[in-house]
Amino acid sequence: MANPWAGEVAVWLNGRRHAAKLTLGALAELEAALAAGSLIELVERFEAGRFSTRDVLALLVAGLRGGGWQGEADDLRTVEIGGGPVEAARVAAELLARAFAVPGAK
Repeated sequence: MANPWAGEVAVWLNGRRHAAKLTLGALAELEAALAAGSLIELVERFEAGRFSTRDVLALLVAGLRGGGWQGEADDLRTVEIGGGPVEAARVAAELLARAFAVPGAK
């Protein structure tokens, strides 16, 4: 089970559960993968509902790698993500929210 207090979000790939979280290293990798813009711009895009599938993919890869997954972006193109694209977008948004939330704050 994913630990929300540790910033973890569960992601299902090909029927297997993985814990994803945006560690500092994963955030740095995400920032590099975005190539342009900032993490703040990414958060703003998600808040406004203007995110792209590229944003979702980059977030999932960074989060999965932060959770210990050894795969690459290309690996996600061939797996079945539990819940499909809508769940993938929800998980990506939740990863961002948990990465920047203060534990215990409402």
